Formats: sequence, structure tokens, C-alpha cells
Amino acid sequence: MREEILINAGPREVRAALVSDGVLQDFLVERQAQGGLLGNIYKGKVVRVLPSMQAAFIDVGLSRTAFLHASDILSSPSAPMLKGADMGETDISRLIRDGQEVLVQVIKEPLGNKGARLTTFVTMPSRYLVMLPGRPTLGISARIEAEAERERLR
Repeated sequence: MREEILINAGPREVRAALVSDGVLQDFLVERQAQGGLLGNIYKGKVVRVLPSMQAAFIDVGLSRTAFLHASDILSSPSAPMLKGADMGETDISRLIRDGQEVLVQVIKEPLGNKGARLTTFVTMPSRYLVMLPGRPTLGISARIEAEAERERLR
């Protein structure tokens, strides 16, 4: 089986096609007008950690720094937890530090004078599976409704 990915990038749109043995399998078009940041994945650098807000600001190369809350950070099971009223939340200053590079994904577009909202729970969906880097689970597309097929893919 011979598979090819054909890409045609113009000033106003990018077209991509997946061809298997000469038969078109998938075709995608992304126009500049609809090319938002939502879902984009970046390697960012922590600019500032704010323990009082349980948040950090990340430089991903956009006009404004982006916002990363502690609840959106994929932590290890050994990460220290806060005590008392904030029980169940991980202390952000123990998870990341100024100057650290992190892999992040945009989960909310920038609005007004606020930067984009980020997460380290990166997901990369395909037609049938969802890649979840850093997690032991395998994501199955919601488009697959047959339980037998979902089990087979697991």
C-alpha cells in the first residue's frame, strides 16, 4: 500500500490530501480567516510563576504571554499536593519554574487584553485515535460508536 500526503499552500489557504494507492482518502482545507490558535501546540518558556494565583505566564511567541493554570498541568503522581482548603490541588511552584521550557496546547483563544489559555494535557486527534502524550491511556475517537470496534482498537 502506497500512501502519500499532498500539500498545496497558497497565500489564502492550505490544502492537504491523503492518497492511498491513487485513491483520495481524506481532504482538508484551512483558510487564513479561520486559522485561529485553538488546538495549536507550542514549545513555550515560563516567564513568570504566580503561586498566589496557582498560575504561570508562558511565552509561546505570540504578541502576549499565555496563561497556564495549575489545574491544566500534567503532573507526576509524586508531585506534592497542597494542604488544607486547597487540598487536591498541586502546588504550581513545585511543578514548573521560571525559564523552564514546556510543551503546551491552546485551549482558549486570546480575548481583549488577555492572552490565550493553555494546558499541558496535549491531545493530537486523528480519524480514529487520539494521541495523549505523557498519559498511559489511549483515546478512541467518539466517531467510533460500535463497542466491539472500540474494544478492538484498545
